[in-house]
Amino acid sequence: MTQYLVAIHHPDDFDPASEGEAVRAEISALNREMIEAGVRVFVGGLRPVAEARSVRRPAGGAVQFTDGPYLEAKEHVGGFWVLECASLDEALEWGRKAALACRAGVEVRAFYAMPGRTSS
Repeated sequence: MTQYLVAIHHPDDFDPASEGEAVRAEISALNREMIEAGVRVFVGGLRPVAEARSVRRPAGGAVQFTDGPYLEAKEHVGGFWVLECASLDEALEWGRKAALACRAGVEVRAFYAMPGRTSS
C-alpha cells in the first residue's frame, strides 16, 4: 500500500486556542476512525509558524537561516497525518473528512515508494 501525507493548511495568523470543543471532538473522532480502519501511521500537530525556521542554500551561496516557513505564502502546514491507503481515492476520502473536521484546507500527497520498505 502507498503512504499519503494529509496536511492541514492554516492561515498564518491561526491560533489553535480558537478551535472550539466541537472541532477538537471531531478531530479526535476522525483519529479514532483512522485507527479503527488501520490507515493511520503517524499524526502530528506543528508549533506556531512564528517559531518556524527555514534553511536555504541559494545557488552558489552559503546556507542561510531565516525566520518563518520556507514559502512566501499566507498559509502554512499546521498539522498532518501519514496514512497508508490502498488508493488515492481512499486517501482523498480521508482528506475530505480531515477538511471537514479541521475546517481548513487539506493537501493529500503520496510519498515516493522507498526500496526495501515493507507495508504493514
